[in-house]
Amino acid sequence: MKAEQGLRVGVVGCGYWGSKHVRTLLSLEAVSRVCVIDPSDERRSAVTRVYPRVDEYRTLSDALGQLDAVVIAVPPTLHAPLALEAIGRGVHVLVEKPLAPTVKEGQAMVRAAENKGVTLMVGHTFEYHSAVWELRSMVQRGDLGDLYYLDTARLNLGLYQRDVNVVFDLAPHDISILNYVLGSSPSMVECWGARNAHPRLEDVAQLRLYYDDPGVFANVHVSWLNPKKVREVTVVGSNKMVVFDDLKAEQRVKVHDKGVTAMTDGADLTAIPMSYRHGDIVSPYLAMNEPLRVEDEHFLNCVQTGLRPLTDGQSGVEVVQVLEAAQRAMHEGVAVRLPGRTRDFAPVPSLDEARPTGSAVTPVLSEAVQEEFAG
Repeated sequence: MKAEQGLRVGVVGCGYWGSKHVRTLLSLEAVSRVCVIDPSDERRSAVTRVYPRVDEYRTLSDALGQLDAVVIAVPPTLHAPLALEAIGRGVHVLVEKPLAPTVKEGQAMVRAAENKGVTLMVGHTFEYHSAVWELRSMVQRGDLGDLYYLDTARLNLGLYQRDVNVVFDLAPHDISILNYVLGSSPSMVECWGARNAHPRLEDVAQLRLYYDDPGVFANVHVSWLNPKKVREVTVVGSNKMVVFDDLKAEQRVKVHDKGVTAMTDGADLTAIPMSYRHGDIVSPYLAMNEPLRVEDEHFLNCVQTGLRPLTDGQSGVEVVQVLEAAQRAMHEGVAVRLPGRTRDFAPVPSLDEARPTGSAVTPVLSEAVQEEFAG
């Protein structure tokens, strides 16, 4: 289909994120038509009442012949079968986080997209956030000095999911932020979790991720069971410290010119070893953007041009690898090692980076996708 004709995009799932994608896609010039796909008449009607121009279908199978691309915003256990069905029909796919509930399923999705020559992208929305871009730039330029550690907190009296615990629900955001800011994936994972208000799913967890490059660790705290909503990322360096608070309407990023002078070799270990430095707090200017809109625009641009997405299928698999490792670490009480990988530090996809293509036919999975889509 010619780019000037516009893209026909379907949104699978009329839940919280699905309805947001519908709103965003309707505002983009590259889109000529949007449809919603959900087996629930009530959920579809809730969307079409607000957006009457949107078409509706009960199943993905019914809609695929009318689509160029699809956004999958359903519970994670349905990500792989729905994505593989769409990919098998030559339709480009954006999958909400996490890419899949298992590494095996995520890798199957990546292979299928490469064989079919279609775009596969994962919804790591914070990698399209101007504040996260600023954090990455600070680290890349060395503004903070030597990195000591990073800390993230994603807490709330949150909505319990039906098919995944708090690690799979909330931690993908922070793992993708850390991987993006540091330009690498972790080499070792530790995790502690607890089931408080649910007999099967952990609702509070602490992860510790170790990054060989640049040689730092990061703490990730996630909770569905907290009285205060918190969305923060802290990066501590030898020169400066920076805090990103996503709940702030203004000054979301604050750079603290403060720190501690490290102990030198040969110092008296019984003495007070440090001197403290307190300086200004600066909030850099950020070009305000809506990350979801940037993400959807980037997806459609990749569909039209063949560029590899910034958050491609492989980056989605790397996050799922960390999630799987965290599950094992939490349940077995062990530190789990991972291969780790250094990522390209470029802030945007290279314009001359072509997406791999192929001609192999991928089997179409059309059964077992009639379950409810809300997520």
